[in-house]
Formats: sequence, structure tokens, C-alpha cells
Amino acid sequence: MTRTLPAPPPRIARLPRNKAGYPIPWFVDYVDGEPDFRIADTRKRQGASVFRCCWLCGHALRNNVLGPAATQYAYVIGPMCAVNRVSSEPPAHRDCAVYAAIACPFLTTPGMRRRPIEGIPDTVQPDGVMIERNPGVALVWVTNTWRMIPGHALFDVDEPAEALWFAEGRPATHAEVLAAIDSGMPVLREAAEQDNDPEAALAYLDQQYARAQELLPAETAVG
Repeated sequence: MTRTLPAPPPRIARLPRNKAGYPIPWFVDYVDGEPDFRIADTRKRQGASVFRCCWLCGHALRNNVLGPAATQYAYVIGPMCAVNRVSSEPPAHRDCAVYAAIACPFLTTPGMRRRPIEGIPDTVQPDGVMIERNPGVALVWVTNTWRMIPGHALFDVDEPAEALWFAEGRPATHAEVLAAIDSGMPVLREAAEQDNDPEAALAYLDQQYARAQELLPAETAVG
């Protein structure tokens, strides 16, 4: 069955499309002349970081929402990034990010797995702790600050102005988000246990977990 895509924002609508009809995000690299959505062009990553371009549409990130003196940056991240507050990908416009969260096949299909990229030449894994799973939940993290972590190709997403949770292309429930976070915590705990000071790292992780709980959607009353 062919999936009907939601109407894209104007900047996304101007992007080329793949054979399946999906817009090809600006960051996507090409292999043998075809877009490979698994692979980000390192030149685009550098350009987005230096010139503050939207990771999804390629246009400048400026005066997006709040007027001439302010800009908002929206990260499309997984639930565990709400705990460690780090993104390996540059931010996007808010409307571009929301569209990705509700239209991207991988982000909207919980059973879809990541296809490995081994064997594709000149590819490297992103910086940071990569959890090889589809959590079934996507988070659009909107912030007013731009901050890269020194010495790493990572972004500190800072405090959110908005935290918009999605599952299967719709707003996610409290239970869905909580399950997605809790199922990924063992990976972060294992990383903390390998720290030079595991006791402090685990205590800090618990603090970050508690902060993430404050961002969950409201629970829906039953009955």
C-alpha cells in the first residue's frame, strides 16, 4: 500500500524526491548516483555547522520564529538524547524537523530496522554513543541556543523551549515515550559504568534521567 505523505513545508517541498516519492533531505549523500538516506554527506555536515544551515532543507537558520533578534534550532533526536542532551546531527528549522518526525519512514515505523552500512567505502560512524535500534519514538527538541561540544562533532542541545514527541507520525503518548527511554537506559548505564569515575557518572545519569521525565507528554486520563 502506498503511503500518503503529509504536506511538506515550502522549503522541504522544493527538495528533489527519490523513486518512492519521498523528499531527499539536504544532508543525504549519494551512492552510485542514488540517494542513500543512511549516509550523511560530511561536506554538508561541515557546512551546516559553519554556516548554520538547516540540516534537512539546506536553507539558513535565521529569524525562524521569534523575529529579527532570535533564531530557534530544532533537533530531530531519539528519546535517549533527552537524557544525555546531545545530538550527533546539526539542527533544522522547526517546521522541517516536525515534518521529518511525521513523514520519515524510519521514524514513523517502529518495526523498521537500521540497514548496516558496512561495505560502503569512505563511511564512518558518527561521534558519540550510537544505539543501534529503532526506538519507535522521535523527539523534536526546539532550543534557542547553538552550542557544539569542543573536540567532538556533537551538539549540546541545551534547555528546550519545546519538546515535541512523535510515534508513528502522530503525537506520542506518555507511556510510549517512557517505554522508549527506559528500554535504552541500560546502554547509557553501561557507558557510565566504564567512565573513569563510574559512581559520579551514574549519579549524573540519574539526574539527567529525572530531568528527561519532566519533558514527557502529559498522561491521558482513562475512563
